[in-house]
Amino acid sequence: MLCAKIHSLSTTTDLAKDYKLKDQINGSSGSIMDNIAEGFGRGGNKEFIQFLCISLGSVCECQSQLYRVSDRNYIDKIMFDELYHLCNEIRKMIFGLILYIQKACAKGVKFKDRKNKDNNLPGAEQTLDIDSEL
Repeated sequence: MLCAKIHSLSTTTDLAKDYKLKDQINGSSGSIMDNIAEGFGRGGNKEFIQFLCISLGSVCECQSQLYRVSDRNYIDKIMFDELYHLCNEIRKMIFGLILYIQKACAKGVKFKDRKNKDNNLPGAEQTLDIDSEL
């Protein structure tokens, strides 16, 4: 949702003409979800947490860029507050996921069945109960 709102901003406001800032904020908002996906795809909890931490950095980067977007009068205070609040909500969710994973007993999908290495690869054809894997 954040990516869609940022993209909409970058095409419907004067931000569209500020190519560098437009590319930066689109990149940082996309990086949040990209790093979550990449970390999950690695199949191990330590790597997942590492990528979640990178996602947190991208959220903060996006918030910083929102200040610049606002300072340059591309958005009003209401839109700034909405997007900044959305970033804070995303940060809370990522923190919560990190805490959940840190408390989990399992190390991750790729460590589940070390005898059958073909089943340990993320994306391998298998049915996973994600809640029990974390």
